[in-house]
Amino acid sequence: MVHYELPKLSYHYGDLEPFIDEKTMQIHHQIHHQSYVDGLNDSLLKIGAASHPKYISSILSDLKSVPEEMRIYVDFFGGGFENHKFFWDVLIPDGGDAPGGKLADSIEVYFDTFENFKKIFSDTATSIQGSGWCWLVFNHTFHKVEIISTPNQTSPWTMQKTPLLALDMWEHAYYLKYQNQKLDYVHEWWNVINWDFVENRFAEVSG
Repeated sequence: MVHYELPKLSYHYGDLEPFIDEKTMQIHHQIHHQSYVDGLNDSLLKIGAASHPKYISSILSDLKSVPEEMRIYVDFFGGGFENHKFFWDVLIPDGGDAPGGKLADSIEVYFDTFENFKKIFSDTATSIQGSGWCWLVFNHTFHKVEIISTPNQTSPWTMQKTPLLALDMWEHAYYLKYQNQKLDYVHEWWNVINWDFVENRFAEVSG
């Protein structure tokens, strides 16, 4: 069975200041993400995961392969693990600016301008009721990028869509610094995006 561990970050907890505070990053990574790691390992143990694909994104893409009584747990803990792992990769100190290359071209095709894309993405994120995530994904069926939101820890992989950009809209991601000002959190998050990572991922999945 694959045993998942808390991934290491490529930056220090305080490196995303002032946009995401050090204490939030520490708690978010060490406590919240760790809880999803533990829950995922426990869930996979219960379903005898040796018979499943080795990586969680493959399992999430085919939840029907999971015993019905355990799907909700694999969806929640597996999504929580993978969503957060991806979220850390999307962040970088001194990030921001705008994407380039093929991704920039695709954003212009489907959203007219980068500024319009930012507005639609931000509006989608702040409209999430309760806990959830906002995503830029690649839709393989229509070979296009699109913005979606998912509730709780549901992953785009469950819809056979590949994540390109992720924003965690659970309160634990922002409440210590921003309290109930979700709009401020979303506005500042644009300053720490690792566009090189997002561009490279888009290039890989779009062919």
